Amino acid sequence: MSNVQEIKISLKKNDQVEVIAGRDKGKTGKILKVDSKTGRITVEKVNLVKRHMKATQTSGSGIVEKELPLHCSNVALFCPKCNRGVRHGHKFEQKSGKKDSDKKKIRVCKRCGESLDLA
Repeated sequence: MSNVQEIKISLKKNDQVEVIAGRDKGKTGKILKVDSKTGRITVEKVNLVKRHMKATQTSGSGIVEKELPLHCSNVALFCPKCNRGVRHGHKFEQKSGKKDSDKKKIRVCKRCGESLDLA
């Protein structure tokens, strides 16, 4: 039995992020996959490597480019209003009802206060 502890990641699939450290620093892309067990995320067109693939019945052989996962600490959520990767916080937004149970937790930009969650 391994005592691997899951890492709490506030990034989700299809979020727009900017790489803030490493070889691809400054690039932006959409999250394709989140792995909370290892704390790694796969970003579209970022951290590309070439792999030599053996021929199979479904696909031919050759050199294939694919994305490798990055650690979640090396990316920042992208704010469209600030046009850069920013730190984010959480805020409770009131839904149409007036009950306390009708509140929804959303992510907001620490810099401009804009909501970062998709509608």
